[in-house]
Amino acid sequence: MSVPRVSIIIVTWNALPLLKQCLPSVVATDYPNLEIIVADNASTDGSANWIAETFPQVQVVRHPQNWRFCKGNNRAVPYATGDYIVLLNNDVEVPSGWLDPLVDTFEQDAAIGAAQPKMLQYDDRDRFEYAGGAGGFIDRVGYPFTRGRLFDTMERDRGQYDTPTDIFWASGAAIMMRRSALQQVGLLDGRFDMHMEEIDLCWRMQRAGYRIRYVPDSEVYHIGGASLPKDAPEKTYLNFRNSLLMLYKNLPPYAWPRTFAERVLVDAGALAQRIGQRQLRHATAIVRAYADAHRMRTSFRPATGGRVVQPPYRRFIALDYFALGRRTFAALPKECFESNWTGANVQREAQPAR
Repeated sequence: MSVPRVSIIIVTWNALPLLKQCLPSVVATDYPNLEIIVADNASTDGSANWIAETFPQVQVVRHPQNWRFCKGNNRAVPYATGDYIVLLNNDVEVPSGWLDPLVDTFEQDAAIGAAQPKMLQYDDRDRFEYAGGAGGFIDRVGYPFTRGRLFDTMERDRGQYDTPTDIFWASGAAIMMRRSALQQVGLLDGRFDMHMEEIDLCWRMQRAGYRIRYVPDSEVYHIGGASLPKDAPEKTYLNFRNSLLMLYKNLPPYAWPRTFAERVLVDAGALAQRIGQRQLRHATAIVRAYADAHRMRTSFRPATGGRVVQPPYRRFIALDYFALGRRTFAALPKECFESNWTGANVQREAQPAR
């Protein structure tokens, strides 16, 4: 029986120290049919030459300019020959056996379009990582959260998310995708530039009939903040703008007006919070995100084909977190998840902390 081929794509830009820290672990992956592609976004720090000299088995794709995450990955995909394609951030370290559980998941179920491993912090490997945790969801107005991370609260890994399950989105920091699913629904939406693009892609896959899976037997360690610092106003801008565009693009047209009205109210609270904390650059970023999303939405057609897939959590995650003090995924009322989301379940008999 032939072993499925896996292509790992890593986009990088002027991040030589991170590559030296993390790429050796990727090269050491124990998988018999693997290709590694590093897409260099016109780095000026010698990254491409260092990779070529240090790891000749790694294919280096030299982009002519900094195409950032979406376009950088999309322009590298044509070089990939794998049955499964992994997008991996340049600040992720992996153990040698991380790929096998992911590949097995896809091989056992043809309906899986994308999957992610358990994502833990690089410097604190008993704690879930911000970008992906144990798999992602969105609330009724598109606010993302993960099992293991609500806003800035990241849980300890005590085995509470050690059951494979369906999720709404897999983190772009470490996502495996079925090539045929990508060919059907398309690549990352380059108009997003970066942030929210993986949620949009997973939403499109589900509208096409695929499922998204969390695979806890595979785990990776993410440093985080390599592309944009967590406190960067541009990050706030991209998150708010792209979230609005994602909703407009994927919601059925009849659901958009009410969702948008509710979203404005929630974002007004976020804006007031930033102003109250004297984070004026972040407040300005939210306002600018709305203006640009309104301008850009004419190029985004609302969802008219495929399955109707609504946001899975029917409450407001910001209300749960800030007003009701629900700081963990387990504290969220499970009856408020759509009934098909088994990922809303959490193991009640958690394993002891490691």
